[in-house]
Amino acid sequence: MKWSVQAKETAERLREELLERQSPDGAWRLCCESGVMSDAFLLILLKAMDWMEDHRELARRIAQRIAVLQEDGGGWKLHEDQKEGHLESTVEAYYALLATGYYEYGDPRMVNARRFILARGGLGEVRTMMTQVLLCMTGQLDWPRVLRIPVETLLAPSWLPLSLFDLSGHARVHLVPVLMLASGSFKLGDGRLPNLSELVAGESRSFLKPPSLPGPLAGMAEALAAGHSPLYPASLDKGEKFMLDRIEPNGTLLTYSTATILMIAALVSIGYPPSHEVIRRGLDGIRSLVWDDPRHEISHLQIASSTVWDTAMLGCVLHESGLSADHDALQRAAGYIASRQQTAKGDWARRNPRTPPGGWGFSDVNTRYPDIDDTTASLSMLQRIPAADAFPDEARERGDRWVWSMQNKDGGWPAFERESGSPLIGLIQFEQASQIVTDPSTVDLTARTLAWSSRRNDPAPSWVSAAVDPGEGGQDPHGDAAVRAAAWILKQQQRSGCWPGRWGIAYVHGTGAAITGLMAMRAKRSASALYRGMNWLLSVQNADGGWGESCFSDVASEYRALGASTPSQTAWALEGLMAHPSSPPVAIDRGIECLIELLEADDWRSRYPTGGGLPGHVYLNYHSSRYIWPLRVLSAYAASAASKLNGAEPKS
Repeated sequence: MKWSVQAKETAERLREELLERQSPDGAWRLCCESGVMSDAFLLILLKAMDWMEDHRELARRIAQRIAVLQEDGGGWKLHEDQKEGHLESTVEAYYALLATGYYEYGDPRMVNARRFILARGGLGEVRTMMTQVLLCMTGQLDWPRVLRIPVETLLAPSWLPLSLFDLSGHARVHLVPVLMLASGSFKLGDGRLPNLSELVAGESRSFLKPPSLPGPLAGMAEALAAGHSPLYPASLDKGEKFMLDRIEPNGTLLTYSTATILMIAALVSIGYPPSHEVIRRGLDGIRSLVWDDPRHEISHLQIASSTVWDTAMLGCVLHESGLSADHDALQRAAGYIASRQQTAKGDWARRNPRTPPGGWGFSDVNTRYPDIDDTTASLSMLQRIPAADAFPDEARERGDRWVWSMQNKDGGWPAFERESGSPLIGLIQFEQASQIVTDPSTVDLTARTLAWSSRRNDPAPSWVSAAVDPGEGGQDPHGDAAVRAAAWILKQQQRSGCWPGRWGIAYVHGTGAAITGLMAMRAKRSASALYRGMNWLLSVQNADGGWGESCFSDVASEYRALGASTPSQTAWALEGLMAHPSSPPVAIDRGIECLIELLEADDWRSRYPTGGGLPGHVYLNYHSSRYIWPLRVLSAYAASAASKLNGAEPKS
């Protein structure tokens, strides 16, 4: 372990940076950064609602961020290795910059952007659903008929073979206001927004490639979109109630800024005045999600804040790095996390009605939309760092029970809600949106749940039966649920030896997580699969010793090399390799050396968006990823070297 001294020094530097960045209430508030979509939606909303003058400085800073991201060829990219740029992002950016008034039609930036868009066929070639919605709800193009699914479908009972509640929660809160907007002739900001007719190639105001639906459903939508039934007014009322019932304490719709913008537009379309309290609170909530970068005088609207996730994970890795559980920073962080446990049921309870609430959400204001990853991260932190009287045993038991109860029938875990079981759910697929419309089991979340389970020091609850190989201590803390999860993960392995990831890009993330989770629980009959996974990671190691995977992987559904290494993906691969006893030390040493160099360079490779969102349109750069995964593996590497130097085996 030739890099142990440098690894320890780098870990200590990261730890000091984190301690300086902690908020007084114990949380870490780091940016969850995405492309230009959310920024564009906000700027167009401000102009459409005649709010621009009241938010001029905010608009200037967001416009500045959008402008500096433009490429020399006129377009905007989703990620660094997208050679020419991305049509939808360029349309969004062009529209938003014109709306601010800071950039005129003849500005060189706008001329170059216009050339880029027209060279790719104009607005009619836009394919991504959210960009189509932005253009349609502001009257630039006509609504595709397949998006004019009758709003009366909101009245369909949940027991039908296919209902609104068979979709994922994040899909629902975006789709309901879209259905309301598409059902009428309302145009947000009519007369206030710039006219984009110069970007329409030909005379058609329709998309050449509207969102795709299978033949039977497309025919049904085509037939029903021609008119409204007598239920139309009642369905608008139901859509309104659906949104109002899911407003979080900060005024946002389920904490998503984009869903909140759509909600504001939908409410205005049914008669809400701009001064209405719900709309005012919605705008305040959107403003609360704005991240400011004082160094570059830019701002960015986050799709959602990642405060709970960041704080729970950073608390865990700081403790792993050697910080005492009694340290004031960790005690404050634990108190913050304990206060964010949810006590109210949300839509997840429709398919899990007997389980009391007890999970955690992603955002600091999330009260009704818990998820598996944040819950296991929060429980892991609070187990390691007891929060005094802030987190009693009863609260921990509710959290544990919620996680176990959310397991899908296939053995895996979803992100937010158990599988619907509808035989028709696979028919609802929009362009590159299969992973966002539904909420299936994923390898990365299931593997991290297994890793969380393996770290539990207390016996398994009575409702979880033991059924896996016992550890060295003899007592098995796992149960049949863990066995089924491990079996499901093993079935997902691809022929090459890798596993797909969902919430990180993509196969490096999934494979590192799978190896770590399966090794942690000593899964039966997994030796061959784990060995193949280890060899796959070694096969895609870069010449510099690190790992780097392109965002194109999740669109192609197969591994695509980035051609460079990134810190988070290098750390994910190292975590998997360090968990496997047969991994060659020289490969790990080279990976650690590369990771240290990447953290020191802190260039575009550190900003590459390795977080999964909406394939082909939304990727996330978690600013916390600079700390979470590198600090974890650097600390483990240094600790292992110290243990070997002292003649002791490192702790698992």
